[in-house]
Amino acid sequence: MSRIENMLRGGDPRSLMGVSGVIADVLRDPSLCDELVRAMAHDDAVVRMRAADAAEKISRTHPEHLEPFKSALLQVAATGEQPSLRWHLAQIVPRLRLAPGERKHAAAILKHYLGDSSAIVKTCAMQGLADLALADASLRRSIVPVLRKATETGTAAMRARGARLLDALAPRKGRAP
Repeated sequence: MSRIENMLRGGDPRSLMGVSGVIADVLRDPSLCDELVRAMAHDDAVVRMRAADAAEKISRTHPEHLEPFKSALLQVAATGEQPSLRWHLAQIVPRLRLAPGERKHAAAILKHYLGDSSAIVKTCAMQGLADLALADASLRRSIVPVLRKATETGTAAMRARGARLLDALAPRKGRAP
């Protein structure tokens, strides 16, 4: 078991025990991102959740630390079924510099997340899709209708978030659609 995995295991499953220490270690030594990304596929659901939480927090300010692991992150996003893993990945993946094919793949994964039973996963997927569409105008045609449908049929949180996202994606005078 890796050092990162050991830091994230045990304790109350609802706690984020070890996450702040992992974040500090990874920010000091970005080469530990390999262990962190591998921990997102760990057998223990608590380790997976905490690793995803740490990675999401790191991606807010240092997405470049996770970019060498884009393929692995997309793989975990595509195959992971744990809601807490999915909602963190829905936030992480759009923050990465993705090639056009990777953005299309990420959009397909996030569209799939809209069928998840968790409203948090669906709301984070909506935000992730909007972020991808804002970064790549070629994706807007396929993402905007999906966001419209999720906004119309979703929970109150999804409707509120969807309205803001659709407004941000709406063509403006002087701005390309």
